[in-house]
Amino acid sequence: MRKKVIAGNWKMFKTQAESEGFLKGFLPALEETPSGREVILCVPFTDLNVLSRNLHGSRVQLGAQNVHWEESGAYTGEISAEMLTEIGVRYVIIGHSERRQYFGETDATVNLRLKAAQKHGLTPILCVGETKQQRDTGETEALISMQLDKDLVGIDQNHLIIAYEPIWAIGTGDTCETKEANRVIGLIRSQLKNPDVPIQYGGSVKPNNIDEIMAQPEIDGALVGGASLEADSFARIVNYQN
Repeated sequence: MRKKVIAGNWKMFKTQAESEGFLKGFLPALEETPSGREVILCVPFTDLNVLSRNLHGSRVQLGAQNVHWEESGAYTGEISAEMLTEIGVRYVIIGHSERRQYFGETDATVNLRLKAAQKHGLTPILCVGETKQQRDTGETEALISMQLDKDLVGIDQNHLIIAYEPIWAIGTGDTCETKEANRVIGLIRSQLKNPDVPIQYGGSVKPNNIDEIMAQPEIDGALVGGASLEADSFARIVNYQN
């Protein structure tokens, strides 16, 4: 049975004080969350240490938003996998569309980061997805297939999560129709060697649509952006009804 994984991506939000305030409202809401659900918070680098201390003994796992492919070196502004695992990080987002769009991330560098993460025991959350223009011109399937072909070379699919994030739905309030998201995620699964890889949907996931999203048979979870910034909102998503 495939694992259900709900991950919050805080992006570049929250100071350490704000992150502690979030946890005070969020953690009590997880007391009755079904035990089979993996809950992850992927937070800015400056928040990792304080969350590591505050999440100890809780059922929430800690995730980072990026990792470099080298173990050390002259890479100003980057973070190595060993630096992350030292403070209790277990997951890391790799290849998010914002990294690809704004910071020159390519499928080649995504692959290198995936390998580095797995080498040091981190479970990567690999993001794939198409732009509005690519969808409108019928390129969705070919593009995602190409991303997977390049990104997953030499990757252990037993320690992997994939997030399908249609770029046109991220932060726009425009959610991909659940049946269409389910269809694309089914296509992604058909291309994997391991059909039990958890595959999340991401893109304007909110408390009012999470139940419908998680009712789809191919969707194993959600990668949540803006709605993960408020404790009540993210708690409702984690505690989705099915």
